[in-house]
Amino acid sequence: MTTIQAAIELQKAISLLKEKEWVDLTHTFGPDSPHFAAFDDAAFKTLYNHDDGFFAQQFSFAGQYGTHIDAPIHFVRHQRYLDELKLKELVLPLIVIDKSREAAHNHDFTLTKEDILKFEAVHGEIEAGTFVALRTDWSKPWPDKERFENKDEDGNPHLPGWGIDALEFLFEERKIKAVGHETFDTDSAIDAAKNGRLIGEYYVLEQDTYQIELLTNLDKVPTKGAIIFNIVPKPEKASGFPVRSFAILP
Repeated sequence: MTTIQAAIELQKAISLLKEKEWVDLTHTFGPDSPHFAAFDDAAFKTLYNHDDGFFAQQFSFAGQYGTHIDAPIHFVRHQRYLDELKLKELVLPLIVIDKSREAAHNHDFTLTKEDILKFEAVHGEIEAGTFVALRTDWSKPWPDKERFENKDEDGNPHLPGWGIDALEFLFEERKIKAVGHETFDTDSAIDAAKNGRLIGEYYVLEQDTYQIELLTNLDKVPTKGAIIFNIVPKPEKASGFPVRSFAILP
């Protein structure tokens, strides 16, 4: 194929993609948005306004803020930083496991391997090299911090999430590439409390891959067939950063 033919094919591919429906999977975030409790609120400051000739701002926030990407180094020593992730790793076929009904009835819902096998019985085996997102509709109260954190009278959060057996099955047997979810952490809050640490999050990042946290609009994406794009800046030696994730539907 000549260079001209390749360019024509590429233009056709772009035109085809733009004919499809695109779904934004990213929250708009600001100083008052929900975030991991150990982090300070984001701070946005105007440095110059149009009276000065141009509008410019300064932003201060933890790397893991808003819809964000966690690089392997976030939890695991000597693993890759964000800038070391390859571009093609950030664009993957998307599979959505819908457990929104279960999470609505049980805020401590924890996805298991058995749940995945039941999912596959209906939708077919999860393909290797995919991005698997856990839909719980936990993104719906955003940006209401109190509802999003869902703490009981003793201050304990109740949030759904991945079980370690589900993650081990997906990465070791189904050979998936990455995962995402709508909550602050990979693990359900009840598992995190029981284990005393985020074993699921550590496990995912130990696979030398990334995850996307605080996704939204997964209810607008089909179970299979979409592609997820995770577009992110490239700060040097970063453990994570706010991301612009979106899906192109089939």
